[in-house]
Amino acid sequence: MMQRENNPVLSVRDLVVEFELRGQTLTAVRGASLELYGGESLAIVGESGSGKSVLVKSLMGMLDKNGRIAGGSITYDGRDLTRFTTEREWLTIRGREIAMVMQDPMTSLNPLKTIGEQIGEAIALHQNLRGTAKRDAIHGMIKDVGISDPLGRAKQYPHEFSGGMRQRVVIAIAMACRPKILICDEPTTALDVTIQAQILELIKTLQRRYNLTVIYITHDLGVVARVADRVAVMYAGEVVEQGTTEEVFFEPAHPYTWALLSSLPQLGRKGEMLYAIEGTPPSLFETIKGDAFAPRNTRALRIDALYAPPSFQITPTHSAKTWLLDPLAPKIEPPEVIRRLKG
Repeated sequence: MMQRENNPVLSVRDLVVEFELRGQTLTAVRGASLELYGGESLAIVGESGSGKSVLVKSLMGMLDKNGRIAGGSITYDGRDLTRFTTEREWLTIRGREIAMVMQDPMTSLNPLKTIGEQIGEAIALHQNLRGTAKRDAIHGMIKDVGISDPLGRAKQYPHEFSGGMRQRVVIAIAMACRPKILICDEPTTALDVTIQAQILELIKTLQRRYNLTVIYITHDLGVVARVADRVAVMYAGEVVEQGTTEEVFFEPAHPYTWALLSSLPQLGRKGEMLYAIEGTPPSLFETIKGDAFAPRNTRALRIDALYAPPSFQITPTHSAKTWLLDPLAPKIEPPEVIRRLKG
């Protein structure tokens, strides 16, 4: 794991992101707060629709046209990115400071251009290289991401590469921008298990080589355990728990985190039914009263239906938004599978 710096390189405070859809307002991110430290790997986890991808797209000004930041702040390098109003302002951040690796490499690559051309575009734009220096940088980047024969491969098109190789190319394009922060949005979803491990190891190698700070967006807790220094758990547009990987895995405090961990197949026992979270997340078109997870939480308190919980600090690095941490709350034991993790 990387040694993190003391001061955050990026700070998100009470972020609210809204979308206008068919005359209604959908609040995809509801007061989310988190900090990112230099040199670390932060994993943001949660079910589909929890707001993970919207949150990180807000960091790069990549929201759809019907989306807007309605509140809060994103502080990076002394600037509040939520105050950016033009594409020119965002281009000083997007790619140059913060780059993203999308989950589907085939939709990220232009099928009509060679791999070398596409990596070269990023190098010319962000490193300002031309001619022989640009060509050498292209070949060096291809080699850096573990693709052999860079001279020959640079002349090939995306359809001539396997899924794992295409993902390496997308990573090469992102790294050609020389970013300080690399966002990996479900980078291994479409890959088989063996290739997944190779891609994750590649990202860790590049992180060490280029002193990167990495954000992983994933619903795969197995990936989290392998790569992350810290974990932020999102539910219904909120960060409901965050801490070091060890704290979140072995001392989880929020009932939603309990439910996510209980759903891991590898924690099941032979002859027992695998755990599944009942119900569905709340509609983000409506105002949510109380704890958003309460309707699906079999251990919910009466207060959960009335008031949204504040964030309780458990350790200097671990916090969670649950009334169970209030000093006046009754003692509620986590599920047996969570108790086994602690043991």
